[in-house]
Amino acid sequence: MESFETFEYDVLVIGSGGAGLRAVIAAREAGCTVGVVCKSLLGKAHTVMAEGGVAAALGNMTNPDGTKENDSWKVHFVDTMKGGAFLNNWRTVEIFTKEAPERVLELEQYGAVFDRTPEGLIAERPFGGHKYRRLNHVGDRTGLEIIRTLQDKAVGVGMTVHMETTCTRLLTENGRVTGAFGYYRDTGNYVVFKAKSVILATGGWGRMYKFTSNSWEGTGDGLMMAYEAGAELLDLEMIQFHPTGMIWPPGMRGILVTEGVRGEGGILRNSKGERFMFNPKYMPDLYKGQFAETEEEASRWLEDKQNNRRPPELLPRDVVARAIYREVQDGNGCEHGGVHLDVTHRGEAYIKRKLPSMYEQFHAMGGVDITKEPMEVYPTVHYTMGGLYVHPETCETSIPGLFAAGEVAAGLHGANRLGGNSLSDIIVFGKRAGEHAAAFAADHAFGAINDEQIAEEQDYLTEPLRASSGESPYVIHQELQETMQTNAMIAKTEQTLLTALTKIQELQQRAKNIKVAGDRYFNPGWHAARDVRFMLRTSEIIVRCALERQESRGAQWRLDYPNREDATWGKVNLIACKNGDEVKIVRRPLPEMPAELKALFEEGK
Repeated sequence: MESFETFEYDVLVIGSGGAGLRAVIAAREAGCTVGVVCKSLLGKAHTVMAEGGVAAALGNMTNPDGTKENDSWKVHFVDTMKGGAFLNNWRTVEIFTKEAPERVLELEQYGAVFDRTPEGLIAERPFGGHKYRRLNHVGDRTGLEIIRTLQDKAVGVGMTVHMETTCTRLLTENGRVTGAFGYYRDTGNYVVFKAKSVILATGGWGRMYKFTSNSWEGTGDGLMMAYEAGAELLDLEMIQFHPTGMIWPPGMRGILVTEGVRGEGGILRNSKGERFMFNPKYMPDLYKGQFAETEEEASRWLEDKQNNRRPPELLPRDVVARAIYREVQDGNGCEHGGVHLDVTHRGEAYIKRKLPSMYEQFHAMGGVDITKEPMEVYPTVHYTMGGLYVHPETCETSIPGLFAAGEVAAGLHGANRLGGNSLSDIIVFGKRAGEHAAAFAADHAFGAINDEQIAEEQDYLTEPLRASSGESPYVIHQELQETMQTNAMIAKTEQTLLTALTKIQELQQRAKNIKVAGDRYFNPGWHAARDVRFMLRTSEIIVRCALERQESRGAQWRLDYPNREDATWGKVNLIACKNGDEVKIVRRPLPEMPAELKALFEEGK
């Protein structure tokens, strides 16, 4: 066993996005020492990609007749459960919708600068699946403002940050987490973090797909560290394809085009110029009668922002993504294989004021002036609704002492996340994770660090460097992306999923013989060797869960099982856990929703 540096904290937070930083603030305010580990740099997190707004029912917006919109946590609850196709944990959603307004106002107290209504209140915009305007925003740079605000606050309360440090294994004793093992990305030197409790805020895992809005960090490290330590994973088949990613130029394919574009009146057209979202075949029964049925009606909404009959472009993301996919498959795609998203009718001044980042992104990267011409878009892998099972109240996983918040945790979004719910998710449950991890730390002493586990991980990490021959991790990663993009994207069948699973298993065998030249010092190929092994196991679980769920629900679209089966699959989550070298998948009944919450859906009708 090689030597390693050791740090000791009451609470260790792995991940420095919005969820991690909000957890830091809560744990520090509880009096704990806190260490933060981030794979990249502090402030470089996927939180900044949530551009359109943070969802919370503040009810600040006014109708044309002068009355306030009748928004509340109850309406937000109904919208979130419906958007998630009722696969959500009802208690998680209840906590979330009740606490989101307070957390947003807290951001304002921390110094966040939101756009304003004429009355001086925080401005809110419409988003897909939300009945009322409840996306509290800063132009189309909301995530960036939230990161800036939380980072300033976290630095102020005090934390120790370990940047460009990768954790690869959770350390355990008698089933309890006692810390984490990792290495510094520049030198490759090893480091151990000893902690009374650990919070995973490591985000998602989109890099196993060819076209994704996720950056290089999104390889599922936190998810797989927890899985290998024995944690339960929930509904990993639920991968969100954001309907509008850039498709041109090729080098920028997959980069996110915020839903705020459609919230500000952007419209979708196919190559024939048809506004195809008005086609009745794209309207789920659950939403019939709630959206505009003609372009004239939609135009009236744009002028007066009456929210009861919205344009169908503002249907939930899973619905819009499937519609775009089908239009292209039916031969109605535009020049580069996508569809047009047009906001030119809103005018240059309005676009530059409300959507400055989108204007700059397309102008700088693609030479497209969105004030004068449409964008071309296509669905891109964006978010993961599945993840670690966590307790709704405490955010504790199935492993004592291990907590999780944000995208790595599951339960809130069900089968499909509504836009804007991710930003309020990280501040609501980041705070709860920090509080309960601090409480756990107060009740427990430091656990023992197992040298055998450290030696095993060091040996595993250095295998590719010691190999005399073998494959490149980049080749394996490329082949994984190709098979996931081709066989496990939006539309799936048993045959495509079995094809993907066979290829993944082949790649897993090949990954045992990875060869990386050089040593650990400044060696990106060495980093990739560990990343690709995490991604291969994550991909296997995604595909196995998608095979198991024989229905279409939210982000799970099975062409061979096209119907939503509420009587059977609508009552269970899929739980994946480690069973030796195998993946074990079981069905777990969803908790029963209490009568007073069920009644909200009748009121909503």
